[in-house]
Amino acid sequence: MEKIYVLDTNVLLQDPRALFAFQDNAVIIPAVVLEEVDGKKRLMDEIGRNARKVSRLLDGLREVGKLHTGVKLENGGTLRVELNHKSFQRLQHTFGEMTNDNRILAVAMNLHLEELEKGGKGKPVILVSKDALVRVKADALGIKAEDFLSDRVIQDTDFYPGFYEEFVPGSLIDQFYEDKSLSLKELGLKNKVYPNEFYILKDECGTNKSALVKVNNRLTHVVPLHIQDGIWGINPRNVQQKMALEILMDDQISLVTMTGKAGTGKTLLSLAVGLLKVEDEQLYNKLLVARPVIPLGNDLGFLPGDKDEKLRPWMQPIYDNLEFLFNAKKPGELNKILAGMGSLQVEALTYIRGRSIPNQFIIIDEAQNLTKHEVKTIISRVGDGSKIVLMGDPEQIDHPYLDATNNGLTYVVERFKNEEISGHIQLVKGERSKLAQLAADLL
Repeated sequence: MEKIYVLDTNVLLQDPRALFAFQDNAVIIPAVVLEEVDGKKRLMDEIGRNARKVSRLLDGLREVGKLHTGVKLENGGTLRVELNHKSFQRLQHTFGEMTNDNRILAVAMNLHLEELEKGGKGKPVILVSKDALVRVKADALGIKAEDFLSDRVIQDTDFYPGFYEEFVPGSLIDQFYEDKSLSLKELGLKNKVYPNEFYILKDECGTNKSALVKVNNRLTHVVPLHIQDGIWGINPRNVQQKMALEILMDDQISLVTMTGKAGTGKTLLSLAVGLLKVEDEQLYNKLLVARPVIPLGNDLGFLPGDKDEKLRPWMQPIYDNLEFLFNAKKPGELNKILAGMGSLQVEALTYIRGRSIPNQFIIIDEAQNLTKHEVKTIISRVGDGSKIVLMGDPEQIDHPYLDATNNGLTYVVERFKNEEISGHIQLVKGERSKLAQLAADLL
């Protein structure tokens, strides 16, 4: 049966192509949504860009027909701008002031009551919103409400970890240690295998036999890891950190993604390998470290000082790790070290977008706060001879329109897991301190 979908503003600001995501059903855009989109189009960020794209798409559809009467879409559905947002006494009595959200709810209620009057021939009316409270309000009014899920890269439980445990006969583990290799056919893995994927092989009989292996690029064998201890004084403290060092140190892997809770060592490991590759091995000209600026209060322009002084609060986690790596204990000592090096550059992503970045080791911290478009813009600017590391915690997002299933970091992990020039690992165990690990788990 054909359905009627009423779209909230946040759906279009998250994904302008949502206009065409409802197949052969009817899509309704309340007039107040156009007002809200118009109020965002002057912003110079991703939300402003999406607002302008929505405006262009609707202007193009205007050439097909009159939007207030409805136009046909290529997917067989229809799109209509609904001008009727009369306030209902029930709505005002329940929620008070007629805010923009309540006007959108009023449109959905109007349509819902109109369809009920048709009896069994009425179409289901569904309000689609990224705002949980709007969905709760709709449910209280007897209107069906849904989240917009088409922008999800994965389902809630489908995060790709980059490694698996596998129970195998002990003889296969012995054979692996003897031959330094084992074919995937002999191993008989049940799940789909990806390049540079890791496996922890354990004896199915319960003995202590185990092996840590990596799938080769040709997807034919598993091979041992080339563990290097003591990288700038940093030794891996758990098996996932060993896996992370393996793909960070592999010069054939141009894109590394790492996910994990706070304190699992993502930033420290990346900086240690980056300094080794730039300063000691001199494989890259520069180590570039950047993170998105998602203000939780005043924006950069309101802070005193020049650019570096404005950036310091957001980049302080990077400097904390550098102080640990350089064993800088005195005030100002790290600044002197960095000034003498010249090969380390710490930036906000605001300042690296649009650049071409060849022959550099690039670390993007807090990448979970990037949208799909932003992460594409950044990776597509990586020049020849560069390596880029994206890391973050998909469960800790500050961006208002992103979540664990649709952010840029999750998007890259899923899209690149089939590629032999990329590697991914999910760090599990916190190593900052016992208290930090308990806080990450319990709070």
